[in-house]
Amino acid sequence: MAYVTGEDRPAQGYEKPSGCPFCLAPDRVDDSLVVARGSWVFAVLNLYPYNPGHLLICPYRHVADYTELTVDETAELASFAQTAMRVVRATSQAHGFNLGLNQGNAAGAGIAAHLHQHVVPRWGGDANFMPVIGRTKVLPQLLADTRDLFASAWPS
Repeated sequence: MAYVTGEDRPAQGYEKPSGCPFCLAPDRVDDSLVVARGSWVFAVLNLYPYNPGHLLICPYRHVADYTELTVDETAELASFAQTAMRVVRATSQAHGFNLGLNQGNAAGAGIAAHLHQHVVPRWGGDANFMPVIGRTKVLPQLLADTRDLFASAWPS
């Protein structure tokens, strides 16, 4: 509900890095959902996942558009997406994935000011009656436990 109501949105918005959760995430320690850190990007669990294990690959730099990435950032973003898929397959036996970049508010980006690529694991039958009838999504594992599972399986 915090996502739906917007009660956790910063007053200054996401445009400024000081209010951007993707700029703040790499420095969090106690409740970090960061799975892996690279030189240019990092992988973090989505706080409001579409499916269990929903990861976001984010550049450290606060850039909004894919065309603003450097060659190094672009290469590491792609490499992290591949590694994320391998890790999720190995630990959670995902049957498939949705990969995506929503560029701009009109394209559905919840935080359009900071580029992030979604890596959403999918399983046969994961779009069952619960979201339709029960108006809820079942997450079989706490985010912190998922984070620990993925982090331990992420290659060094």
